[in-house]
Amino acid sequence: AASSRRHVISCSSTALVAILTFNCGLAPLPVQAEDMSNGQDEKEEGVVGAIKSLFDPNEKTKSGKVLPKAYLKSARELVKTLRESLKEDPKDIANFRRNADSAKESIRDYLSNWRGQKTVAGEESYVELEKAIRSLASFYSKAGPSAPLPGEVKSEILNDLDTAEKFL
Repeated sequence: AASSRRHVISCSSTALVAILTFNCGLAPLPVQAEDMSNGQDEKEEGVVGAIKSLFDPNEKTKSGKVLPKAYLKSARELVKTLRESLKEDPKDIANFRRNADSAKESIRDYLSNWRGQKTVAGEESYVELEKAIRSLASFYSKAGPSAPLPGEVKSEILNDLDTAEKFL
């Protein structure tokens, strides 16, 4: 009888230890929450945030403004292609023509979609890009379509593009 009791106590204590170990091992430890936001808006992370950003028609710029994604894409493309065409060597006719045609297409696309749009007309990037396009158009209307762009006009346009890019 005594051996039977020892066996029952031994088995039950072993089972109890196994159950406690198993349950406590899987139980979450208590933690203390701490506010780390410092008053800033928290971005949603993960899959939900990525999906929401795909369907959101707007995007936050470097300067913190919220503008239409389509405008930002068009403006960034314009800055990129116009800068590439201005930095191209005019003596390399094939490359120069290819980049100039690409820049012309970007300008047409940008102007056809965004000229006079109230959502972006007051934005700094829009104003600077319009200024760059006007400078380029003014030069070519006076000097002709195949005239080489002087350094002064080129640097003025590049400065406008740099300023516009800061706001995109």
